[in-house]
Amino acid sequence: MNIEMIVIGTSLGGLRALQRILEDLPPEFSTPIAAVQHRHKSSQSILAQHLQRSAKIRVRDAENRMPIDPGTLYLAPADYHLMVEDGRFLLSTDDAVQYSRPSIDVLFESAADAYRENLLGIVLTGANNDGSSGAEAIKRRGGTIIVQDPEEAEAPTMPLGVIARIRPDRVLKLAEIGPWLTGCCHVDVGKHG
Repeated sequence: MNIEMIVIGTSLGGLRALQRILEDLPPEFSTPIAAVQHRHKSSQSILAQHLQRSAKIRVRDAENRMPIDPGTLYLAPADYHLMVEDGRFLLSTDDAVQYSRPSIDVLFESAADAYRENLLGIVLTGANNDGSSGAEAIKRRGGTIIVQDPEEAEAPTMPLGVIARIRPDRVLKLAEIGPWLTGCCHVDVGKHG
């Protein structure tokens, strides 16, 4: 598996889920990650700072036309769709999808077009079906899909929606996701330390 990009989608309960995954990623983790965490359109842009406290990799809000760098988790800003194109992020204020802007489906579908079989998508806890059609798009283009085990998700609707629509490659508990990513992205932990 040659993963060039990871996309993550989450909603209700997602902050704790993202924190746990970030805690488990080593500082040597270099595969770029883009994440949509549903949040209110007027929410302050402190989510990146909050998550950075749990992370050994860099966390930042994505900006329009920003190049995608390794070793960074990029967050969709409040009230903007986040898309991937030609190694850069694009932001859009197009209509909400599944009542959400940012939309997980929008990110997943654009990343699937850009990275095809080299894309890994992760759907975490959430209370709506945003992410299901995006996960299907990733699978259709040869990418890999992981969902958080719905039995432990704070809001199981989102992972269950993906499982009902496609067959994910893995259903993992939150504590298993970071170590699994480290293994599948071929991170040599401690190599630089």
